[in-house]
Amino acid sequence: MYLAVLGREPELSNAELTALFGEVKPLSPSLSLFSAKETPDINRLGGVLKLAEKLTEKPLDFISKTAEGKITIGVSDYSKNASKKSAKEEAMKLKKILTRHGRSVRVVFGDDAVLSTATSLHNGLSGKNPKKCELIKREEDWYRVIGVQDIDDYARRDQGRPARDAKVGMLPPKLAQILINLCGELKPGATVLDPFCGTGVVLQEALLMGYRAYGTDISDRMVEYTEKNLQWLIEKSPFKDHKLDRAASNVSEKELFQLAVGSATDFKWDAVDAVACEGYLGKPMSKIPTEIALKEQKQECKSIMIGFLKNLSAQIKKGTPVVVAMPAWLRENGEYSRLEVVDEIENMGYNVNNKSREGLLYHREGQIVARDIIILRKN
Repeated sequence: MYLAVLGREPELSNAELTALFGEVKPLSPSLSLFSAKETPDINRLGGVLKLAEKLTEKPLDFISKTAEGKITIGVSDYSKNASKKSAKEEAMKLKKILTRHGRSVRVVFGDDAVLSTATSLHNGLSGKNPKKCELIKREEDWYRVIGVQDIDDYARRDQGRPARDAKVGMLPPKLAQILINLCGELKPGATVLDPFCGTGVVLQEALLMGYRAYGTDISDRMVEYTEKNLQWLIEKSPFKDHKLDRAASNVSEKELFQLAVGSATDFKWDAVDAVACEGYLGKPMSKIPTEIALKEQKQECKSIMIGFLKNLSAQIKKGTPVVVAMPAWLRENGEYSRLEVVDEIENMGYNVNNKSREGLLYHREGQIVARDIIILRKN
């Protein structure tokens, strides 16, 4: 069993884990347990901040087995009555005993009962160095962290891309990963389509995850930006050393991605294995829209998204997963108003996996236009 420390949208993180690994057991709003045949790669999980394994022995016994030399430890306490003090006390207990037995120990402390992702990452507590470890305590159970989300990598491949355009919205690479993972387990080298590719964030993440990328966009400028970004990813970025997870790649670099200009409502695509995209979200908004403005935006967005899904339905095979982020708008009561599209989508020949869509909104607090994620599969 693996313990996942979830991101800021725990329902979405759990949905991602469920799509990839099956049954997930939530322990708290921030922790879940799941099983996997092989050790999961945290670098492919956008919604997981830390990954840990349960200890089969006492924490002290586990740490004592490390090779000679200085040890660095940190403790995160997720117990019901945990506090910064309780986490510190647990860490100091371990240090005191280890020091008594002649070991040199450095303890990493956080600003809370749990160490932040940045603190764990920047102190090397990611499970890669046997002399540095983070332990997670939850009541009487102890876990050792085997992976920490590399937030610096995410920032580099977001902000380091050569072609970016804030006017068309900035899809976070973490969310792009989640959208792809919500399609479920795909075969190595599967072709992932993004029909609203923008600057290519979903496609870059698809490449890094070992898939082929296929993107279209109604704007020739966006397709040009995407091409620049994907070429940077392959040839010039710090990620070229990943070899783009070449399980995808009994293919040349030229065959790794395919791009074209065209409207998602009438384009004719080649065969694809999965579709993951952020659809048309409407006009950028800095304040809550009036009822009239909201009605206009809903009509425009619904027309485009329904047109896209109708066009797509006639072209993809039975069983093809389709994950789409649609817009939802903040209202004065703090709730979000979504597009009412489920019935129409089902009538096109899709199975809607999350009809209620509860918990699958992705947004920052107070954000006017949120992303409402819908998980589909062609009947």
